[in-house]
Amino acid sequence: MTRPVRIAVQIAPQHGDYRDIRAAAVRAEEKGADIIYNWDHFYPLWGDDSGQHFECWTMLASWAEVTERVEIGALVTCYSYRNAHLLADMARTVDHISGGRLILGLGGGWAEKDYKEYEYPFGTFGGRLRDLDTGLYKIERRLKLLNPPPMRDIPILIGGQGEKHTLRTAGRYADIWHSFCDAEAFSRKSRILDEWCRAAGRDPSAVERSVGANFGDLDGAERLLEAGATQFTLTVDGPAFDLAGLDEWIAWRGEKNT
Repeated sequence: MTRPVRIAVQIAPQHGDYRDIRAAAVRAEEKGADIIYNWDHFYPLWGDDSGQHFECWTMLASWAEVTERVEIGALVTCYSYRNAHLLADMARTVDHISGGRLILGLGGGWAEKDYKEYEYPFGTFGGRLRDLDTGLYKIERRLKLLNPPPMRDIPILIGGQGEKHTLRTAGRYADIWHSFCDAEAFSRKSRILDEWCRAAGRDPSAVERSVGANFGDLDGAERLLEAGATQFTLTVDGPAFDLAGLDEWIAWRGEKNT
């Protein structure tokens, strides 16, 4: 399966006013981004950790209304923060609001401050990953029971790089696998994902390969493309939410997809 190159923008929902976050989402679509992500945390991940920050899924519902073409989703939703059946219902609802443009990004969770401040049990890393694996079965089951159903088979994105647990879960369930690593590591982990796909009876080519990228590093993107990545995610932060470098990436995508 030959996949087109896609460019995503992750708008960090921190250190800025919501009107500016919303404007950045609209601007990213206008510039030609394929996907817009936020993330599922309760506090900023860098800078002042008590700074401004907004919740993930209520924001996605807003983006579903103010955009028309781009896919939207969280990079990623922390599975532990919501009951699996509720999360499936939330995803189905946002999918309808957007007209069938939701990507359901999922991960096991890691930000200990989020858990402690919001009174979720933190548990262990392995336990959170096992819960995610079990939860994906529940989510898939609930999506089939909802009335009305989602507008499409909602793509599942699994974020993470753990070779024994996260990649195994991605091999079983993911339509998109997302990581943050250089080309050499990406290539190795992608081959391991292939093995987990085959173990689950799936064609490895069914999983789109996604990676975090830097605005000023198209050379690095070329190496990642050669390693098998086709979705590249650029992150912008508040208060500026500066998308000035996006045009160059959109032009690069056009060259690769010609």
